[in-house]
Amino acid sequence: MTIPVLALVGRPNVGKSTLFNRLTKTREAIVANHAGLTRDRQYGRALLFGHIFILIDTGGLTGSEEGIDEAMAQQAKIAIDESDGILFIVDASEGLTAADQNVAESLRRLEKPTWLVANKIDGKNPAITVSEFYSLGYGNPHPIAAVHGRGVNTLIRFIVNDSDFWDGDADQIAEPSDNLHGIKVGIVGRPNVGKSTLINCMLGENRVAVYDEAGTTRDSIYIPFERNDRAYTLIDTAGLRRRGKVSETIEKFSIVKTLRAIEDSHVVLLVLDAREGLVEQDMHILGIILEAGRAVVLVINKWDGLDFERRETIRKTLHRRLTFVPWIKIHCISALNGTGIGQMYHSINKAYRAATIKMSTSQLSRILEYAVKNHAPPLVRGRRIKLRYAHQGGMNPPRIIVHGNQTKDIPDAYSRYLENVYRNELKIGGSPVKIEFKSGKNPFADRRNKLTDRQIQKKRRLMQFVKKRKS
Repeated sequence: MTIPVLALVGRPNVGKSTLFNRLTKTREAIVANHAGLTRDRQYGRALLFGHIFILIDTGGLTGSEEGIDEAMAQQAKIAIDESDGILFIVDASEGLTAADQNVAESLRRLEKPTWLVANKIDGKNPAITVSEFYSLGYGNPHPIAAVHGRGVNTLIRFIVNDSDFWDGDADQIAEPSDNLHGIKVGIVGRPNVGKSTLINCMLGENRVAVYDEAGTTRDSIYIPFERNDRAYTLIDTAGLRRRGKVSETIEKFSIVKTLRAIEDSHVVLLVLDAREGLVEQDMHILGIILEAGRAVVLVINKWDGLDFERRETIRKTLHRRLTFVPWIKIHCISALNGTGIGQMYHSINKAYRAATIKMSTSQLSRILEYAVKNHAPPLVRGRRIKLRYAHQGGMNPPRIIVHGNQTKDIPDAYSRYLENVYRNELKIGGSPVKIEFKSGKNPFADRRNKLTDRQIQKKRRLMQFVKKRKS
């Protein structure tokens, strides 16, 4: 499915960054009671009510920008161009302003889906507070308080139901689409690491049918081809630079393009330049891939031009910095000469099988029983955590739902232990594994609330009597 992009637009200090942080469940955007803090575009990934979308936080628009404000406005306009829909945010505590009217007039000419959001309704009557914003001509304003989350869920539900962006459910276990598109392989990495050369090499080796077609979105190129009677689709992306080096005229869509390619992939090839080694931007891109839960293969390109000493240095660096993802397969290749490309397909296929593996409830529950028997969960407030059974919750990445009691208190170390057990028993390599916990409802949780005051007092007197007898 296509991942929709929503831009948060409005005049300065209306709460765009606060809403961005609330929806992405991060603190990436700086928030303070001061106008003009956001000067660049901020991108984030949100998952709400089973739907994935990309958010873009922008600087404030006033309609009369000069100096730094003009640059901020240009960033906001680029975000609007990249987006599929717009959240037009106004400040309900200050009321309708001339700047709001200027922004509304600018957005109206774009003919993009736009939802009017009235923020900062804290302690006010929403119906009265938002009434003056009807004159902007965007229908019913959606009252929210982004700081406290009031009305935010209602807003997102309305957007999901009011738009046709989403054609699938993120929580649905879907059958792999081998027959139609094959294994979708996203090629990502920094600029000039050899992605285009790698794509040309992959398309030109032992192919049956190769052709180019425009992608389903404006910012991705999908290239289907076949190799050894198996279908693949390469997703080409632009290089992902550090923000300070992005050229707005050439690469203004590169960030969204890469994020969408990652979300739409079964397997992601992260291409590195062997001459530069593993740099911080590579680790940042890897973090994005892992956050999206996609299978990944690490490709070290331009390996043929290095001497033995340099190769050993790179191997040691990779071993040291990638200890948290030992399941990632690493390939050292030369895309220019075609060295190592054939072996790379084995890792792609293996990672795809891992990402789309089907697991039965009985199988997962048996492995859970084995894991608990070998290493029981810790005690919490004197009570042992009990894990009863497990079932599959989704694919790409594989999601395993473990049911039990007091699961909110399970430490991260035990969750990683279960992940490693499932990975080893099911032979899942090349893909992240998501372990989620759910607790059953305690049938006696509200029993105390059903007792009368007289019964509570009688119970207390009995407990005091027993305590005195023991003493």
